[in-house]
Amino acid sequence: MRTIVKGKNLDVPDAVRQYAERKMRRLERFLDDRTDAILEISVEHHKSTDDSRIAEVTLVIDGQPLRGRADAVTYEAAIDEVVDKVERRAVDHREKPRVRARGPEEKEILSKIADGTADGERERRVVKSKRFAIQPMFEEDAIAEMESLGHAFFVFVNAENERVNVLYRRRDGDFGLIEPIVAGEYTSSKAPRAR
Repeated sequence: MRTIVKGKNLDVPDAVRQYAERKMRRLERFLDDRTDAILEISVEHHKSTDDSRIAEVTLVIDGQPLRGRADAVTYEAAIDEVVDKVERRAVDHREKPRVRARGPEEKEILSKIADGTADGERERRVVKSKRFAIQPMFEEDAIAEMESLGHAFFVFVNAENERVNVLYRRRDGDFGLIEPIVAGEYTSSKAPRAR
């Protein structure tokens, strides 16, 4: 672990730097050799009370940043308090259970359990019905309405032929239009329009 003691808009006195480095050694057991522990000290000036000495610690444990801040009347008191805080957080971080990465087989089994298909295929069924009033509109209006709703498809009555149409968004970003026909009836498809 490498300890960096720096001041924010002030020069750190040697005695304070040595005290901070000595206190920060308590955190070495949580960090590897490549990790930097940064302790930054500063002063906050107050008109009505004594000035506050502020100590802030930042370290990275297992790729996650851990921060602490404390203020006190002296630098040493602020350093003691912030090191205690960060040490408690580091202990909590070490002791909390780790979620290990799941393999593809485990993910598939969990997915089947969530879908209710773990012990075999379940029958698909309609679980929700929705009714809504539709008004005749032109394709351009249907596209605008679909965009405003943020949907991937839109059912509407086409004002040109008074038939139910389904407008859908294609993977390439353009739109598709489904124009149902009734058993054997044929409607001529329109040439694509420039949009």
